[in-house]
Amino acid sequence: MAKASTRNSPAAKAGHGPQDDDFILHSLQEAFEKNKRYDASVEEMLQFYEQMLLIRRFEERAGQLYGLGLIGGFCHLYIGQEAVAIGLQSALDGDKDSVITGYRDHGHMLAYDIDPNIIMAELTGREAGISKGKGGSMHMFSTEHKFYGGHGIVGAQVALGGGLAFAHKYNNDGGLCLAYFGDGAANQGQVYETFNMAALWNLPIVFVVEDNQYAMGTASKRSSAETRFHRRGTAFRIPGMEVNGMDVLEVRAAAEVAFKHVREGNGPVLMECNTYRYRGHSMSDPAKYRTREEVQEQRDHHDPIEGLKKVLLDKGKSEEDLKAIDKAIRARVAESADFAENSPEPAPSELYTDVLVGEY
Repeated sequence: MAKASTRNSPAAKAGHGPQDDDFILHSLQEAFEKNKRYDASVEEMLQFYEQMLLIRRFEERAGQLYGLGLIGGFCHLYIGQEAVAIGLQSALDGDKDSVITGYRDHGHMLAYDIDPNIIMAELTGREAGISKGKGGSMHMFSTEHKFYGGHGIVGAQVALGGGLAFAHKYNNDGGLCLAYFGDGAANQGQVYETFNMAALWNLPIVFVVEDNQYAMGTASKRSSAETRFHRRGTAFRIPGMEVNGMDVLEVRAAAEVAFKHVREGNGPVLMECNTYRYRGHSMSDPAKYRTREEVQEQRDHHDPIEGLKKVLLDKGKSEEDLKAIDKAIRARVAESADFAENSPEPAPSELYTDVLVGEY
């Protein structure tokens, strides 16, 4: 007897069976593969270069201030991952879209052109900081820029990102939420609960896995059964994209495809940006779980800033032009450090403010 097809069974009809013929999980990847490099003008590339270099120099200075004891607590640097934040956030609509991330958040704020002075002041716990010196490295926030943190609990920001996306849809404001998380957070249960709700409610959200290859001190392949993180949304019918997160032009090209899909009302996208952090998980991590040769190989052959620099040189920019940009950025970062060091600490009375929405 021939085996009966399950496609038209009562179970299939009661679920989503009839839609499966038209649902292709790899459709966005195919569209992206057709043109994997954003056709940026020289002016746009210079802007990307400046922004990535600002993040790099800022984070290097933050590491120095941490070593001097001027930054306390945890401090997670973004060195090496700059192309992800710049490539994605340069494609956002600043008036509509929202962003949320984990505790490696300084780069995302700088990608929004938020004043380095107030970010450095926050890192050093000063009153002039963006969270009045009470958030520190991991808990920065700017409602003005629709940047909702900065979260210290691994994976917690993903569920909150789902809430932001729900608000965009509820308010019909045309915005989307960009929710970042790492390869370590990708194994959290709340991430999958959010995937399910986002797909079920057709929410405007782009989930971005910043896979820097090490979840704290453990290589992805030792902690994750599926290391192709863009496949993690398959069970929830969320299309995935795999992107070279060390190439800002490729990240921007992927953003164009993903954001268009979401803005047209097609629901969430899961993007995996393969990147690499040069420093340890945090400033207190000696990173002995990998070799110096491995890190140097990434710096020598995959560095996002050096990669874009080569493109700019090919486009006619001179070494002197690019050195002048670096010099100006170093001066800007030095100014932010001086500003932070000379700013007062919060008054003791600030311990009792911003705890509750209202006063009781």
